[in-house]
Amino acid sequence: MESYLSPLIKKLKSFRNEKRAASSKKYLKDQYEFLGVDTKTRREVLNLFLKEYGIPSVHRMKEVSFYLWNLPERDFQHVAVDLLNKVKKKLLEEDINWLEQLIVQKSWWDTVDGLASWIAGTYFTLYPHKTSVITETWMNSGNMWLQRAAIIFQLKYKMKTDTRLLSDYIVRLSDRKEFFIRKAIGWALREYSKTDKQWVKNFIQNHELSSLSYKEASKYV
Repeated sequence: MESYLSPLIKKLKSFRNEKRAASSKKYLKDQYEFLGVDTKTRREVLNLFLKEYGIPSVHRMKEVSFYLWNLPERDFQHVAVDLLNKVKKKLLEEDINWLEQLIVQKSWWDTVDGLASWIAGTYFTLYPHKTSVITETWMNSGNMWLQRAAIIFQLKYKMKTDTRLLSDYIVRLSDRKEFFIRKAIGWALREYSKTDKQWVKNFIQNHELSSLSYKEASKYV
């Protein structure tokens, strides 16, 4: 795996920007080191790399993803999410087990949100029978990031949103104090209001939400 990814890693490192790296590190509360590669450049480099070396088969994605996840610079975790986004429609049913591991390792919103709404969200459309089983496990895990994922995995579902599930999960977490849970609740409702404004209006009128969740949810209502 190292030999396959080496050209990509080397190329990304050549775009190191210390000023941007310092700013990005500060933005994520000094939790991670950065190369300081901007999103546009990072994705261009990845696309050129894949054009030359090929997209890994879905059977190799776990190994590729964890190799990138274990590199010290945060940029490489972003690359892993970008790469997974390219193969998400080919995911195997058992892949949710290691995708869950990525959510709980080096967890912060910048990786969790993509893994939840892009990757897991697509996975559950491929294997709908896994949706309630897996997300219920996430809800019961006590892990804030898995619970956030359970709330926001439907962000792109629009008319296909399971409102019963969304409502259940929001109600169960509505009294939580964590910023990232309250923000996720508001975000999920705000996004769904673009599809069904009346449903969201009724929901926020009939359920007690934190001021943050309410503010986010009512933006378009």
